[in-house]
Amino acid sequence: MNADLLKEVNGIKSKLDIMHEDMKRFMERSNQQHLNSIVDGCRSDFFDVIRGYATDEIESSLEGKISKDCHMKNACKALFSDLLNSSLDQIKRGEVSADSINDAKSKLEEMRRKSPYDQCKTCFSEVARLLDKQIDLMRSLRVYRENDLTGESMESLPEEETVVELLEPLSNKQRLQILKALFAETKTFSALAELTGLRGGNLLFHLQKLQDGGMILQRHERGDYMISEKGYRALRGVAELYSDLGSKRISSEPIKRP
Repeated sequence: MNADLLKEVNGIKSKLDIMHEDMKRFMERSNQQHLNSIVDGCRSDFFDVIRGYATDEIESSLEGKISKDCHMKNACKALFSDLLNSSLDQIKRGEVSADSINDAKSKLEEMRRKSPYDQCKTCFSEVARLLDKQIDLMRSLRVYRENDLTGESMESLPEEETVVELLEPLSNKQRLQILKALFAETKTFSALAELTGLRGGNLLFHLQKLQDGGMILQRHERGDYMISEKGYRALRGVAELYSDLGSKRISSEPIKRP
């Protein structure tokens, strides 16, 4: 093959390589766009289901709590519904800010201060309950997280209870294995023994630690073990914390405070 032909072939190969990379990037973008479209569609469908259920709950709860004899019933119900539905609509955007939550709480508190009758307390209590329930839903969907803890909240954190009820039950490899295993399904004693490599009294010791901490439950004497709501939330919190902080991923430098 002469030099000119070789040069031309290499030029064609170079152009084909460029075209290949362009096509690859195009496919990656297209696939990502397609995936984003699917996720957006699922989020929208999921929100519609949640919205329908939550709207019905708002309607029925307000209807049941507001006195039928109150002449302000319709006006208050409309205001409460607007507040709660506006808060609910934020879920669809995929991220809820702390400012928007605080704004909703402030509006509710302002309305409470202007309420003219003693029986208004019942209505506001119900609306506050519904708003708190929406905030819990936002947390569970991971579209809302509170701002950093304050120094005051740190002062009120009980050291001994925190260690006994939360940190100690989780501070062991086998106990963490047990919680992970029970996260999805119940397990028998023998299944947990095989999983952890512990036998007899050793396994019972760790199971008792988790039970004393309220992390797991036993269906009945000698029955299967299952994770409790506290254990579920604790394990999920540890997983999120490890995902955020991770081993060696966060600087060990002193924190810079304003």
